[in-house]
Amino acid sequence: MTHTKETERARSEAAESEFTSIEICAGAGGQAVGLHQAGFRHLALVEIDQHAVATLELNINDHEVWAWEREHCDILSADVKKFDPHNDLSKSADLLKGRGLDLLAGGVPCPPFSHAGKQLGKDDERDLFPRMLELVRDLNPRAVMIENVRGIMDPKFSDYRDWIKAMLQGGEYRGDDGHLAYERGLGYSVAEWKVLEASDFGVPQLRPRAVLVAFRNDIIKDLKYEWPTATHEDPVSVAASLEPSMRERFEPYFEGVHAETAHAAFDRWLKKARDRDTELKGKGGGIAPTLVGGSKKHGGADLGPSRAKAAWKLLGVSGMGVANDIETCAKKQTEDRDLFGPDGPMLTVRQAAIVQGFPPEWDFSGGKTAQYRQVGNAFPPPVAKAVGKSIIDVLKAARERDQKKS
Repeated sequence: MTHTKETERARSEAAESEFTSIEICAGAGGQAVGLHQAGFRHLALVEIDQHAVATLELNINDHEVWAWEREHCDILSADVKKFDPHNDLSKSADLLKGRGLDLLAGGVPCPPFSHAGKQLGKDDERDLFPRMLELVRDLNPRAVMIENVRGIMDPKFSDYRDWIKAMLQGGEYRGDDGHLAYERGLGYSVAEWKVLEASDFGVPQLRPRAVLVAFRNDIIKDLKYEWPTATHEDPVSVAASLEPSMRERFEPYFEGVHAETAHAAFDRWLKKARDRDTELKGKGGGIAPTLVGGSKKHGGADLGPSRAKAAWKLLGVSGMGVANDIETCAKKQTEDRDLFGPDGPMLTVRQAAIVQGFPPEWDFSGGKTAQYRQVGNAFPPPVAKAVGKSIIDVLKAARERDQKKS
């Protein structure tokens, strides 16, 4: 057998053995990274923001662990409302047609349900739950995963949650007029909504996310879905997660004209962060407040509203902006702003990514503000990985069950 044929066979076997996914509203890839780590291989990543699309392309084209996606994944810069999976895919069209889809995933826009916004829900033009459900109907995936902010669990959205559930599995819901209505459903069983806290999965941040998981009835029938359990009994603190990168930022200034200032500033930050961790031991640890990426219309490159900034200050970090990276800081001589400020150093984009749980090799495209927004709006990869693994457990069991019967 020639080497070329061996390579083709290996690729063919890989394509047959992997679980596949399509993700809408993919952003900078937080969910995509986690699902990939869990074992999914992406047929398509759909995102409207140009900077985030560039980030996805940058990383998938650069890293060897994404070799499968380089060959099979369509990265689509598109409005998900106009996304047509049966006509817009090129690399992955044959795989989708031949095997169907294992998972349709998406972190649909959060502002309609966020406590930081007006919570207009379905009346918000950014609500993409109806489009997600249309894609479920079109693609008929074996599993569905939808992620949103905790605010969607508020009582005011109970009718809307009931409608989403009814659309998937059938049942009653209360319509806009207050009367009960009935939907036949799309043939899925919903494992309810569950709020998962990112710090339970090693993310050094207070970041609760609401997740819905559903399986097609022919997949789940005699099986049971189990939500992922916490991987970390004690939270990973900001002090522990950021110390290496803080030291790397300060070290160039430990000698020379800034030496005394740099040593004092670094020691001050480390003591504050560690003291906060000790103070909150057993009460959640010294983790970060929720990073907020803001939107194109609102929010700049800072660490969130005044309450979040105050929480960062207790951790020895200034939340008033985002720092330049090491090279830019040295070139533009922004040390006084980025490192030596009275409230402590500001975070770089890379450090914000650490707080979100991104792997160190994952890079971001665009200017500093665009990069920070991508990071701040992301779904933490370790949480996505945990949910992805729990979904694959069911898909594997269903595959083994069906293979025995055939």
